[in-house]
Amino acid sequence: MSSTLVRVALFCLAALGASSALAKVETEAAEQKNIGRILIAKISEEISPGDYDALLKGLRAHPGKFARKIVLLDSIGGSTAEAMRMGRLLRETGFDSLVPSTGVCQGSCVYLLAAGLKKTVKGHVAIHRPPFPAGDSAQSSRAGMPYNVAGYLSKMGVAPSLASDMQAIEPQRMKVLTAQELARYRLN
Repeated sequence: MSSTLVRVALFCLAALGASSALAKVETEAAEQKNIGRILIAKISEEISPGDYDALLKGLRAHPGKFARKIVLLDSIGGSTAEAMRMGRLLRETGFDSLVPSTGVCQGSCVYLLAAGLKKTVKGHVAIHRPPFPAGDSAQSSRAGMPYNVAGYLSKMGVAPSLASDMQAIEPQRMKVLTAQELARYRLN
């Protein structure tokens, strides 16, 4: 096989592997009899860099006024920074957030849930501290947080205690929130 063909094949494999790491971000407009036009964004799988752009592209593809905008969440989390960027976009564009009964919202997905003007949880929500890129030491935890989680959650109207409670749970562990905890954090 020629070296050019090998390079092309490796490039295609890398591209396929990279695309499967992205969350599945879908946006669709619909007409609902009692409400009128609605816009639905669905975010599932793992949140990765590039998902903000996919969400923005989907929103731009559906301009106009909508009676309601809803983001459906079924995500295992992923990039905290990307989830917060997406969350700010969802808030700025007036979305409600919904974790359907068959859905799960864990890890950084919580930032998308928090962004909803109205938040509804029918499925499961779980939290943990994001992993720090440089390891789990106190020094790396200070260096590895280029974003202000508490400030973000506060702007979204979520209880500030959520940020500190998330930090208390190791990245490899997960705490599923009860209905009472969802209410206390103002996530439902």
